[in-house]
Amino acid sequence: MKNSKYILFFEKISITDIEKVGGKNASLGEMYNELNHISINVPNGFALTADAYRLFRKENNLEAVLKELLDSLETENYSNLSDIGTKARKTILNSNFSDDIKKEIKTAYKNLCTQSGIDNLSVAVRSSATAEDLPSASFAGRMESFLNISGINQLEDAILRCYASLFTDRAIKYRHDMGFVKMDIAISVGIQQMVRSDKAASGVAFTIDPDTGFENTIIINSSWGLGENIVQGNITPDEWTVFKPTLQNKNFNPIIRKQCGRKEFTMIYSEKSEDTSAKHTIINFPTSAEKQKQFSLTDKEVIQLSQWCYGIEKHYNKPMDIEWAKDGLNNQLYIVQARPETVHAKEKKQILEIYSLLQKGPLITQGIALGDKITTGKARILNNPQEGNQLLEGEILVTDLTNPDWDPVLKKAAAIITNKGGRTSHAAIVARELGTVAVVGCGDATQLIKNGQQITVSCAEGKTGYIYDGQLKWDITEQDFSQLAMPETAPMFILADPERAFELSNFPNQGVGLMRMEFAISNSIKIHPLALCEPEKITDDKIIAEIRVLTEEYSDGKKYFVDKLAEAVSIVAAAFYPKEVIVRMSDFKSNEYANLIGGKYFEPDEENPMLGFRGASRYYSDFYRKGFALECEAMKKVRNEMGLQNVKLMIPFCRTIEEGEKVISEMAKNGLIQRENDLEIYVMIELPSNVLLADEFANLFDGFSIGSNDLTQLTLGLDRDSALISYLFSEENQAVKILIRNTIQAAKRNNIKVGLCGQAPSDIPEFAQFLVNEGINSISFNPDALIKGIENILEAEKKFK
Repeated sequence: MKNSKYILFFEKISITDIEKVGGKNASLGEMYNELNHISINVPNGFALTADAYRLFRKENNLEAVLKELLDSLETENYSNLSDIGTKARKTILNSNFSDDIKKEIKTAYKNLCTQSGIDNLSVAVRSSATAEDLPSASFAGRMESFLNISGINQLEDAILRCYASLFTDRAIKYRHDMGFVKMDIAISVGIQQMVRSDKAASGVAFTIDPDTGFENTIIINSSWGLGENIVQGNITPDEWTVFKPTLQNKNFNPIIRKQCGRKEFTMIYSEKSEDTSAKHTIINFPTSAEKQKQFSLTDKEVIQLSQWCYGIEKHYNKPMDIEWAKDGLNNQLYIVQARPETVHAKEKKQILEIYSLLQKGPLITQGIALGDKITTGKARILNNPQEGNQLLEGEILVTDLTNPDWDPVLKKAAAIITNKGGRTSHAAIVARELGTVAVVGCGDATQLIKNGQQITVSCAEGKTGYIYDGQLKWDITEQDFSQLAMPETAPMFILADPERAFELSNFPNQGVGLMRMEFAISNSIKIHPLALCEPEKITDDKIIAEIRVLTEEYSDGKKYFVDKLAEAVSIVAAAFYPKEVIVRMSDFKSNEYANLIGGKYFEPDEENPMLGFRGASRYYSDFYRKGFALECEAMKKVRNEMGLQNVKLMIPFCRTIEEGEKVISEMAKNGLIQRENDLEIYVMIELPSNVLLADEFANLFDGFSIGSNDLTQLTLGLDRDSALISYLFSEENQAVKILIRNTIQAAKRNNIKVGLCGQAPSDIPEFAQFLVNEGINSISFNPDALIKGIENILEAEKKFK
């Protein structure tokens, strides 16, 4: 298409044109030219250049007026910010375009209409600052966009309002905060063919995990209608986590997690009117209960969108923040915007602060956690940013939702709590930028938290953030691994909570030596597996209702169990891929199983559950065989459907060789065939019988993992939970060490791997030295003990050499 002095069509724009058209439009032009030919749909459009804005400012004699206004900004408390912003915007909105610029806008718009074959084509009109999306700053969200604009009059009005948005209160303050006060920041305006997402869905995608900076996933958020509800934090969107390494393999499903959000509102365009203003063109209404429970994209669409996002990331060679939309008229997906991800695309931290809550108070409410810190303070409930002066330094902001108008207020808050919003909402994005503790999407925070109430906000317990009553105590441990070398003896994790996996993968490690399946069952599933296999045995109406609520998305409760367990394990396997992740099959004791929902209908009452019906003996029994089949089905899904074959499986508390043979046979019946698709099955060495028959166990299994707690307990004949004899519990006891030495030697004789899971190698340097000297392959640590454990291994290896 023909360009003019102040118009550039996307086909003539590249990423090098930021000075001419701003970051947003430069990116759109780059994508249109480079990605359309590889089947990534980008709608066409044009940009009104920054020079047009400068000419507009000059011809209307605005430069001196605006400079005088900005120079008068009081920058300590920003007390006159609102007044200055109002005057600046009013000045611009009362100005006029020159005849030359009007003519060029009209000609370009007609050309776009002609190309699309639609008269009065609907377009999106977006602001694009020339300093936008620099590595150190992002103006995204600080200026305005206008959707469903049609006709030349509405278009001119929208462009004028884009110019004015360079002087919103939030944009003025952000520019000052980022040190751009003396820069000649100009604004370009992008005019792009509308995608009718009001009739379908839209959202955002990150090619990096937005909470941890983990690089191997693509995170997609979606809601019905226009995407503004996600950006503004009005709703909790659907979310998918897609694993990049299996994305291009058609044999595997790369979606490792999906969560159906409430999607409380749907934003659509209002009916056309004769109004020439760019305002009042959208309406927002409550989403029906039926559509709230439906995913707004199919799995096929999620995978297609992920492949596009991955292609965009590879083209730019950096993590990207992408906006997408689905057109409800032709059911096609489109990329409508992409910019560098500016918050998390940074060097990995080499010094980590680990927050641990030392006490628990009454739980008030909970939501989505941002970050991994804890804070306490008085709650301040605010209804709008105009009440921001009520928030005192160090207080915790509690509100329904935030938008960019809140930015000056958020900087003062010790923490941010909102009723609405997801992980890509405005509050979430700003919290990450500021490093502020935040819990979003609580639903009821403003009702349950009292104004002035002392509360503690904890984001250190996984993806869920908790708000407790009172001022609680916590501990901060600093771990510095900037100079830490990787030892020959593999340091691995003992991991329970999948939600911490992406964060922990940044630590020095060689994988996961023990993932406890029972944590995923008790936290993600919550229901006894047999209650899902044999629901007719449950007679308590309250328990039946609990199960119905948890499984409402599923017609079959067994599928609920399989999907949730597979999801939990796949998150961990993806986080550490391609390093091995050893998943221990469930090791609840009967009293612990009984605590699961519906468990009391199935579990026996044992005198000593620690030595009773646990581990391997359950798996092949008629009593639990159906439950074990669900565990196997979930692991088969992780390995065979998702392609995460770095998962190895481990059998706990296997008392005899015969038990081991029965369990391996039971797994094979359920499709988990040892050594097929490289499936390795390990056994826990935690009973003296395991050590005495170590060669026989080595012939049956592919590896050993020494469970030092149970092995010490059973060797010394003591209850490790008894305070009366706790002083006798010691892995350093000579009898225990002899059994460990014999296990390691047996593994070496039989050419299989052997590791140890326990606290002792991090707490006791001499014990680490003993294991290294004996030639153990790996030692697994709890996350808070990993760095100290590695230091002990390195010191031991130095002495051993």
